Amino acid sequence: MAVTEEKKNARRKAMRLLEHMDRTERGLSERLHQAGFSSEAVEDAMQYVRSYGYINDERYAFQYISYRIHDKSQKKILDELRHKGIDRNVALEAWERVLEIEEPDERAILRKLIQKKYESGARISEKEMRRLYGQLARRGFKAGDIVSVLEELDIVFFKDENDCIF
Repeated sequence: MAVTEEKKNARRKAMRLLEHMDRTERGLSERLHQAGFSSEAVEDAMQYVRSYGYINDERYAFQYISYRIHDKSQKKILDELRHKGIDRNVALEAWERVLEIEEPDERAILRKLIQKKYESGARISEKEMRRLYGQLARRGFKAGDIVSVLEELDIVFFKDENDCIF
């Protein structure tokens, strides 16, 4: 079966996109569609790069997790992979494979993030505390861990100058 000119161009475009950075299958497919290729040409290009092992969501997830495991929570990493089009089961399997190599310490990550903003023993306003807590919660850290690390670092917040609450 002859490869049409559009399919050849889609294959070339896919290879150029992969030269610059590793991509998920969905990410590469979306980029090819955005470039104006037909669904048939996109699927042909995807099969082509898959056949050479240039695209592999399992490998992508493993590398993504390995790179970020010491900076972000498990929940945040898995959410990011889901947004990139990685199947949840693929992401969880990759997470387990990474854990065989290294164990993340989410409390240490939390401690590091908090200490970037506040010294141990700091007194911060209730507004600052809510902002900090919200930022950490959005990154996927558990409420109990956040509170525990804040207590461990002796960071307290106040409603007014005379009143320490936490």
